Amino acid sequence: MASAAEQLASNLSFSTFAKADDLKKRLWFTLGALLVYRLGTYIPLPGINPDAFANAFQSQSGGILGLFNMFSGGAVSRMAIFALGIMPYISASIIVQLMTSVVPALEQLKKEGEQGRKIINQYTRYGTVILGALQAYGIAVSMEAGQGIVADPGWFFRISTVLTLLGGTMFLMWLGEQITSRGIGNGISLIIFTGIVASMPHALASTLELARTNAISTAVIFIVFVVALAAVATVVFFERAQRRLLIQYPKRQVGNRMFQGDTSHLPLKLNTSGVIPAIFASSLLLLPATLAGFSGNTGLPDWATTIVAALGHGQPLYMVLYAGMIAFFAFFYTAIVFNPKDTADNLKKHGGFIPGIRPGERTAEYIDYVLTRITVIGALYLIAVCILPEILIAQTGVPFYLGGTSLLIVVSVTLDTVAQIQGHLIATQYEGLIKKSKLRGGKRG
Repeated sequence: MASAAEQLASNLSFSTFAKADDLKKRLWFTLGALLVYRLGTYIPLPGINPDAFANAFQSQSGGILGLFNMFSGGAVSRMAIFALGIMPYISASIIVQLMTSVVPALEQLKKEGEQGRKIINQYTRYGTVILGALQAYGIAVSMEAGQGIVADPGWFFRISTVLTLLGGTMFLMWLGEQITSRGIGNGISLIIFTGIVASMPHALASTLELARTNAISTAVIFIVFVVALAAVATVVFFERAQRRLLIQYPKRQVGNRMFQGDTSHLPLKLNTSGVIPAIFASSLLLLPATLAGFSGNTGLPDWATTIVAALGHGQPLYMVLYAGMIAFFAFFYTAIVFNPKDTADNLKKHGGFIPGIRPGERTAEYIDYVLTRITVIGALYLIAVCILPEILIAQTGVPFYLGGTSLLIVVSVTLDTVAQIQGHLIATQYEGLIKKSKLRGGKRG
């Protein structure tokens, strides 16, 4: 039998949306904030020659700068004030999350609820400032090394660049928090989503232009779009897939009343690690090509040149290492974010148990066993989604960016945003039912 929430969700309609005034305000606020973000990606950094930087960026677009440019919505290629994007905050969040598993003090803060979460968020902000300042200083020094990029090199340019880029990152972090609290939620994810989606129309137009000029056959373009639709459907299916463990609660007596035992489910996502393995693997594999590009491919020994060439997109060594790193980070990050022992202890504390499994250590071992098995399937799914588009692009030469990382982010954020909107609509229906009801205390005559 469908739950009350599912019955309400099935009755949602356009009239329900029209009555949700609070949701419409949140949507307008979110759109306005994302518009401010997009405008900032076109404001150039002071003290540089945009044309000279654009020419220098073309030689590095195949490395890690191209990945960061995708996440920043093209701000890196224009060296805008939002060129760092939100990546320092993402990196700091991942570092702090990893440290909570190895530092006892941070692990204790994580268990203290809302107050501990606020302190951890503050540490994340401090880490964002440090990482953003280091990355901005590295960008300033790299641009000074280029020919004709910086009009007046020196410490004044470096300091102003660090302050500008770091200020842009901190503004985006604040903007993401505002979208989360005053918008429809997932502020940081929506900023990354907007940056990726903004580059898709240009990539689509370039692909269709190649088909119009017969540079690529129409059949190849059709196959690419069919694969894209199949990849989106696959991501939607696997991102929503769960392994539900049956949890049973015994009968309990409260006063003179006996309550029957209840049953529930412990949902284990098939892809617990999310998009993190693909981002880590891409960043590490693109790092050698980026370093070689900065050195101008001059003065490198023959073995280094051979390795850099073997790690290019579409090469067999790149594919093998990419798949191996995705599998490793899928298991590693899952072990970091999900602790079977804590889950088993919480179930035991509340009287819940898995039928046929002894509470405590046996339950933790069983959850770990199930989680390991479904993580194998999740890792294979991530490898397939990330590797198959790389092979397709390498074989066909289609410039349309169909990378697995961007595809995972776009589809995951879309699903989360739809769920957030649906939650607001269900809350609106509940409020309407409460206002229409006559349930209020009355005095007897």
